[in-house]
Amino acid sequence: QGGSGGGTSGTGGEAGTGGAAGGYPTLPWEGGPEYYGKWPNGPSTDTSTFPIAVWLQSPSNAAEYKSIGINLFIGLWDGPTDAQLTELSSAGMPTFCAQEQAWSGHVSDKTVLAWTQQDEPDNAQPNGSGGYDPCVDPQDIVALYQTMVQNDASRPVYLNFGQGVANTDWVGRGTCTGKTEMYPEYAKGADIVSFDIYPVNETDAKIHGKLEYVAKGVSFLREAVSYQKPVWAWIETTDFNGTGNAPSVSQIESEVWMALIHGARGIGYFAHVFAPSFIEAGLLADSTVKSGVADINARVQNLAPVLNTPSLDGVVTVTSASPVDVMTKQHGGSLYVFAIGMTSGSADASFAVPEGSGATVLGEDRSLKVESGAFSDTFDGYAVHLYRID
Repeated sequence: QGGSGGGTSGTGGEAGTGGAAGGYPTLPWEGGPEYYGKWPNGPSTDTSTFPIAVWLQSPSNAAEYKSIGINLFIGLWDGPTDAQLTELSSAGMPTFCAQEQAWSGHVSDKTVLAWTQQDEPDNAQPNGSGGYDPCVDPQDIVALYQTMVQNDASRPVYLNFGQGVANTDWVGRGTCTGKTEMYPEYAKGADIVSFDIYPVNETDAKIHGKLEYVAKGVSFLREAVSYQKPVWAWIETTDFNGTGNAPSVSQIESEVWMALIHGARGIGYFAHVFAPSFIEAGLLADSTVKSGVADINARVQNLAPVLNTPSLDGVVTVTSASPVDVMTKQHGGSLYVFAIGMTSGSADASFAVPEGSGATVLGEDRSLKVESGAFSDTFDGYAVHLYRID
């Protein structure tokens, strides 16, 4: 997944092992939507849809979120309550929520698709004295998981991590900083894992503006779960701390495709604004971002049948002076090559492909000739180009 300049295409096969698709070798993956088939009340196994979530939003905004392509609410403030679940059900908006409050009365409720673990247990936790440390012991997360499964085995358990997945020396993990070996142990306490890093908002110069940290986190987590569990990624959409670091629609799009091209099986948006004043649905409050995210979601959903196939292994190679990462799929008789520039600098890339005479650049109203088994294109910083080879 995500082979880069001078490398190969890259997620595929059965859980944890490679396979073959249309005669091409595939990379290891968790099995796509079929993975969820083991839970009668779990997420959809429909290959024509792709999970796109928002975090901790009010059910009263479910219809508006649905109108821009959101199909899942993760987390319910001080919930789940009967009222919250009723409102979500009326809006046709499913949720991942905690086994707290009114949960036990909704075990047969089709609105609930998964149970959520404690959020970001890998971060330093409040110590009761006004400080923080240490992080949660992975064994405690596994014990919580076992209890949740005993309570209801018909749904998967979801666990989200902080930025330490991608920014491994982040001090917010306290005495756990740098202990990346904890993540495979944490992951034993979940069936779906995710993480959040917000590089545009991040003020640390090492991270700020470096969108490739989204890809780093996805790749790290996929390896941590041995490619056997879905990895999802959270994407920033607002200047949530009021520091003037609002991500542009272009940056949001790049982060989404950074995640997808490196094997993310779901995406979610962090929509809050905390300063200078609190806005829960900050994503909806900014008309430019709202419209842009709607367009991004529509493209992802349109390509869901392609995204929900195994990725091909080594079938396409890309050569570029500045890294360009690729994911290659096969669907409906065509090869799809999804590519992204991995730095803020521009890149000229040449793609070697095994078949086809032309490359249609999806959503850009242009096409490229495939000559002698190759085509070339130019990438601005962090630019995304999606190709169909025919």
